[in-house]
Amino acid sequence: MRDTASEVRDTAIRAYRKARARARRHGRRIRQHWRTATPQRRQTVGVTAGAAAIGLVLAVTAVAASGPWDSGQRTAERSRAAAGEGRSGGNHTGDGPGKGAPGAPDVLAALDMDAVRSDAAGGGRDAKPSHGPGAAGVPPPSEDALADTLEPLLKDGDLGKVRAVSVVDAATGRKLYATKDGTAVTPASTVKLATAVAALSARGADHRIPTRALRGKGSGDVVLQGGGDPTLTSDALDGLARDTARRLRGHDGKVSLRYDTSRYSGPLRHSIGTNDNLAPVSPLMVDEARLGGGSGGGKDGDAPPHGPAPRSGDPAKDAAEAFAKALGKHGVDVKGKPKEVKAPGKGKELAVHRSAPLSALVERMLTHSDNDIAEALARQTALAAGEPASFKGAGKAVRHRLGKLGISLKGAHFADGSGLDRRDKVSPKLLTGLLVRAADPDHAGLRPVLTGMPVAHFTGTLGSRYGSDKGKQGAGLVRAKTGTLTGVNTLAGTVVDADGRLLAFAFMTSGTTDGKGAQRSLDSLAAALANCGCRGSPSEG
Repeated sequence: MRDTASEVRDTAIRAYRKARARARRHGRRIRQHWRTATPQRRQTVGVTAGAAAIGLVLAVTAVAASGPWDSGQRTAERSRAAAGEGRSGGNHTGDGPGKGAPGAPDVLAALDMDAVRSDAAGGGRDAKPSHGPGAAGVPPPSEDALADTLEPLLKDGDLGKVRAVSVVDAATGRKLYATKDGTAVTPASTVKLATAVAALSARGADHRIPTRALRGKGSGDVVLQGGGDPTLTSDALDGLARDTARRLRGHDGKVSLRYDTSRYSGPLRHSIGTNDNLAPVSPLMVDEARLGGGSGGGKDGDAPPHGPAPRSGDPAKDAAEAFAKALGKHGVDVKGKPKEVKAPGKGKELAVHRSAPLSALVERMLTHSDNDIAEALARQTALAAGEPASFKGAGKAVRHRLGKLGISLKGAHFADGSGLDRRDKVSPKLLTGLLVRAADPDHAGLRPVLTGMPVAHFTGTLGSRYGSDKGKQGAGLVRAKTGTLTGVNTLAGTVVDADGRLLAFAFMTSGTTDGKGAQRSLDSLAAALANCGCRGSPSEG
């Protein structure tokens, strides 16, 4: 029989262990509340504690009544987003080559790559995540702090069974938090980030896609040759017809109009079939082959159209017929109906229209998740690589181009450029890798990937999001590409956190049953990241 002393000792040990476990749980909750608190709340807590220490109760009351405080960086972010609302989206033309969305350099200032690379305390590309200064010499968030911030939100029941996450420091590319970050899942439209990076890398930010009018084999033949510009507008086509008519002055008799779509190969239609979200993929189309407005309008003088709309079944034929009509308006008599041919190899150029720079096309594609532009940019990547400009050839070229940039491609598959195909597979690690490359000064040509992403609650596909309680703290702060298919919800982008550090993130979930609920959950994750200082608890300073 055990003596009384042993029983007392064992009872004391059990009580101690229970108390210690309870203390750990409470301590973890306190750390979570502290690390997920916005800087304004932290500052309020600090002021409150100091006031209590010296008995300044009235000062504490005044602080509490004044509401959340804002740092200059956060105020600037929101003001910039609001001011740029009317200039972003479909009209991402900038002020010239290399120009992006208003204020982008201020966001990228949080990167301070030169400081990272010269950091004597272990910074640079080989630094651990806790090293390397940000805009004000601050380190990135700690892994434990990010776990405290994100893990409770990742338990949200609106998220699907598959929940894959990657958060990295944009300055060093080092992993800060990950859950199944190497798992390749269906990305939906976040695959457009891969399309954008590949196209910019292959063609360059200043590349413009031409649509040409050429002399045909016969003296009276004119060939309209599509180069793959889906943003060609009715006004631009009319201008091309006007310039062509000037070159044809003095021509005796009528002309025959032909059109050439040989730039692309493979099937015209996407695997999803006829769909309002995507026209048949042709190198020759006008106004993205829209038969009706779309959410962006598309009338003369308005922003270019975007959003779902009924599409033409034969975009190239329609474009050729519109060109013939425009030639007639400018004094050229066109006989018969346009016919499809392949232009002669050395056909003399009569006139040419060139698209906006690739940088502007990338920004427009990302802001509005434009599927037609995405498929066109994927084919530009294929053409640059000498691959067939088809779904298959474009996928092969995109993969090859990303591999050359050192992007992790484990499990990746690119079935299209737009993300409409569920056979697309990428990992969160791949997506954050793309964003890190776009932020790297050594890859300045990729900058439109960052400047083109929608701004939370202000522009593009995020314009109507971040208004709920879950996400409103991210309004104006989160810049991210959305991805949505039935049962699939993704979000990948960048935030400048509360300490001024640029972070890249990718949140991917599938198996969702409430799409809107899943979007709100993803928004809350990004908002928490944007507001997270995540470097320590009060006791840690």
